[in-house]
Amino acid sequence: MGYSGTRAYSEAPHAVQLFLPLYDNAGQPFPRADFARVRDQLTERFGGVTAHTRAPARGQWKDDEDGETVRDDMVVYEVMVAELDRAWWAKSREQLRETFRQDELLVRAWVVERL
Repeated sequence: MGYSGTRAYSEAPHAVQLFLPLYDNAGQPFPRADFARVRDQLTERFGGVTAHTRAPARGQWKDDEDGETVRDDMVVYEVMVAELDRAWWAKSREQLRETFRQDELLVRAWVVERL
């Protein structure tokens, strides 16, 4: 992680990842400003962010209604947090879901064991 020297990282027992789609359902790319705003907000709140952007993550799944395979390219943002504020993340996830016009938006967290 690029911010490994900060106090936030050294005390962080959780990693949180946000999966943000690069394109809307019509295939139009989201503005770069949307991603920059998320990156800047995470940096301001948590002291740093890692953006996995070089090769977009690719997801696919079967649509429940018609069984069609749906694909999505996404960027993954990751932060290290000292405390997991579930209410803040739920609110943030909902705002991002609206910004990126998604039915669902994945935000996941896990406990980090430093080696």
